[in-house]
Amino acid sequence: MADFERLQAAVEAGDRVAAVEITQAAIDEGIPPLDILEPMTEAMGVIGDRFSRQEIFVPEMLISARAMKGAVALLEPLLIGSGHKPDKVAVLGTIRGDLHDIGKNLVGMMLKGANFQIVDLGTNTTAEAFLEAAREHRADIIGCSALLTTTMGNMREVIAAVAAAEDMPDLRVIIGGAPVTLEFALEIGAHGWAPDAASAVHVATAVVETARGERDIKGVVHPEALAVSA
Repeated sequence: MADFERLQAAVEAGDRVAAVEITQAAIDEGIPPLDILEPMTEAMGVIGDRFSRQEIFVPEMLISARAMKGAVALLEPLLIGSGHKPDKVAVLGTIRGDLHDIGKNLVGMMLKGANFQIVDLGTNTTAEAFLEAAREHRADIIGCSALLTTTMGNMREVIAAVAAAEDMPDLRVIIGGAPVTLEFALEIGAHGWAPDAASAVHVATAVVETARGERDIKGVVHPEALAVSA
């Protein structure tokens, strides 16, 4: 019988070998892929909470996310074959002029665990590329990151492009990255802002649910507002 407690512990510890081994054993037993995915998603929730409390840091989060990624790779063909599809789509990219991607990649892995389909455009991404991908994949959100103060201003172009896209009235933009503050997000009219990868999962989910009318959170969504409005 598959040991889901051990699977969750393996992801939390970043033990990729054990996570893959347990996942394959569960698949061999014929356990539904969504049931196998659940303890891994719970593990990343624990990791996100620990990161928020500064009990762990980015390297530990990356190790856990990579352990989950290795196990999820085994499940993806089964999920597709069963007709399961993520219920939210996020287009991610680092803004034009910026070549840093560690934070973006971590956010992508964690959003994937939260049932987002991820379209990763990589680095040095223009507003036009964001918008084109959002149209093609019928995205719910664009996630835009920056690590440099000299490039974060280019996020304004993405906000302006989305605001002008009359054919995508429900498309939303969340932004983040080391120099990106809540004040800057408010200034440029972003729909969401997150200071770290753990918060980004909650913020992205809240932004999508608000756009769909499932929640009612006014203004820019950020961790403090999310806590008050939940």
